[in-house]
Amino acid sequence: MDAALLFRERIEVTADRSFAELVVWRVPSPVRGSAHGFKYRLAFVVEGACVLRYDNEAGKGDHKHIGEREVPYTFTSPEALMADFWADVASWR
Repeated sequence: MDAALLFRERIEVTADRSFAELVVWRVPSPVRGSAHGFKYRLAFVVEGACVLRYDNEAGKGDHKHIGEREVPYTFTSPEALMADFWADVASWR
């Protein structure tokens, strides 16, 4: 089984020149450093700068970037991932 795209969306917010880009795949085996079958990147960009990003880059596992800071993230499900991301976006704004 190859990776299967589950979700890809770009949401534009013109009021503050920001957008969110959300991409989630189901993968046949966990990405190195993660213990689940998903690969993802969720980003919130304001005026051309990425201010918030969740991802599970190979070798780093699940984590999020808040500004310049990188912190671990505990992945439980794609639904919780989305909810956590949007909660952080709301806090940022």
